Amino acid sequence: MKLIAINSSQNMETSVSGELVEFFADSFAGEFGNDQVKTRNLVDASPPHLNQDMVAAYFTADDQRSEAQQQTLAFSDELVDELIDADVIVIGAPMHNFGIPSSLKAYIDHVVRAGRTFNYTDSGPKGHLTGKKVFVVTARGGDYSEGSFMAAMDHQAPYLRTVLGFIGLDDVTFIHAQGLATGDESRNRAIEDAKAAITASVAALSDTTELRAA
Repeated sequence: MKLIAINSSQNMETSVSGELVEFFADSFAGEFGNDQVKTRNLVDASPPHLNQDMVAAYFTADDQRSEAQQQTLAFSDELVDELIDADVIVIGAPMHNFGIPSSLKAYIDHVVRAGRTFNYTDSGPKGHLTGKKVFVVTARGGDYSEGSFMAAMDHQAPYLRTVLGFIGLDDVTFIHAQGLATGDESRNRAIEDAKAAITASVAALSDTTELRAA
């Protein structure tokens, strides 16, 4: 079972989402081996925002792309190949202004690609990346949980669930570390609760793998 762990925080030294993604990757490696884990930091190798040349290359048939267009798509192809190869995908997503970081949005624009991760059909778009398990680990200064007065301001989880589902990633679990800016006690409790949820999630993946092998 292979894992791709994606970080999108601008400050990995103090990042809660980064800490939690690392905890997930280490826990996963403990169950399945270090060689089954790949990490990608979207700040160290930030995907460029889409431009006219990239969009033109996306919508040019494979056998008609120029060498320059192939080079333009090389990084996007690498990102897509990582998702195709993975069985489990972990995305670290700090909340920025009620949404996701620009680096993560740019990443999404590189992997939501007609002909590679989805196709248009007579019955509507059909995602290709089915059968994978996705965990989104968020870090939020406030409490956006259901029933809270800030819940309606959460444009992070709904967007990610929608866009991931569009490319076939419809088995998504959100692990939220919320209320990080409301005091040390709340912050520490949120992080520990998130780590407990991660531990349980990795154990469940291990149990599922054992059942398939039995």
